[in-house]
Amino acid sequence: MIIKSIELKNFRNYQTLSMELAPKTNILYGNNAQGKTNILEALYLSGTTKSHKGSKDKEVIQFHQEEAHIRCNVEKSGMNYRIDMHLRKNKSKGIAINGIPIKRAAELFGILNIIFFSPEDLDIIKRGPSERRRFIDLELCQLDKIYLHNLGSYNKVLNQRNRLLKNLYFQPELKDTLPIWNIQLVNFAKEIIVRRENFITELNEIAAEVHKKLSGGLEKLQVKYEPNVAAEDMEQKLAENLERDMRQKLTSVGPHRDDICFLINGVDIRKYGSQGQQRTSALSLKLAEIELVRRRIQDMPILLLDDVLSELDSSRQNYLLNTIGDLQTVITCTGLDEFINNRFEIDKIVKVVNGSICDYNG
Repeated sequence: MIIKSIELKNFRNYQTLSMELAPKTNILYGNNAQGKTNILEALYLSGTTKSHKGSKDKEVIQFHQEEAHIRCNVEKSGMNYRIDMHLRKNKSKGIAINGIPIKRAAELFGILNIIFFSPEDLDIIKRGPSERRRFIDLELCQLDKIYLHNLGSYNKVLNQRNRLLKNLYFQPELKDTLPIWNIQLVNFAKEIIVRRENFITELNEIAAEVHKKLSGGLEKLQVKYEPNVAAEDMEQKLAENLERDMRQKLTSVGPHRDDICFLINGVDIRKYGSQGQQRTSALSLKLAEIELVRRRIQDMPILLLDDVLSELDSSRQNYLLNTIGDLQTVITCTGLDEFINNRFEIDKIVKVVNGSICDYNG
């Protein structure tokens, strides 16, 4: 799959943008705060319906405008797709594929598989569990429509149950309705836990090999899924924690509290790892993600690298650049030295200046 072109209107700092992409390596070059990352955000939105930053639709629409538009032209397995996205401040987004509106975001998934890699991802190991859960969800939602459905349903039921727990103080008779929400929560939770476990097991196998090469064979990386509760125990734990949930007015057990553990030579590097170990492990994780997606979809995903190279030393830069040679990649950077020094083959360089682009002439 490749993205052939992207068009924007009233998106972030772009009043209008029309840009063609090369099938392999594309460099977006320019100073900071010029709009390079905004292009990556639009590409990611086109494939996932979500911002990699977690931004709401109204936040990506230009100031003083009521709506924004993204058009993305994609080629996959010999077929062409046009993805149109209509973002509105006070309404849900509208999405059309080849001019035909779709009702559910799940209908879009599968056309594009996009992996986003930013400097923040290098710090995923030392950040909180919510960031690591988000990593799992962003990828699994693209790969697995059943997971997408179960996760969305789980979150809705979770919100309803939490709202009910808050209302019990004023309406204690509502306690009789709790079992209804518990049954639904347990059913969706079990599906989520099983799929996350399978995903991390597969990811761990690949990441271990990548990390072995990155560390020169000195370190053994293990990525382990840490469910807050086992799938078979969810119903029992929910019942055991009912009184605490009622006091705290929150659901205390479930996959919304899961985490991922990273071990190097048996040591938990979330707590005891050096920054270098944490960042190398994060790089191994992202590279493993690329390979896992390739295996799952039998095609190459599209990689978006947002100023990551400046955060890596030369050996890790080389490893990353050598790994992504077969992917369509869009890279943002402020300098081209990393690519020149590594004699990296570049298909297209675009200079970005204050919400406008031009071909780079050296």
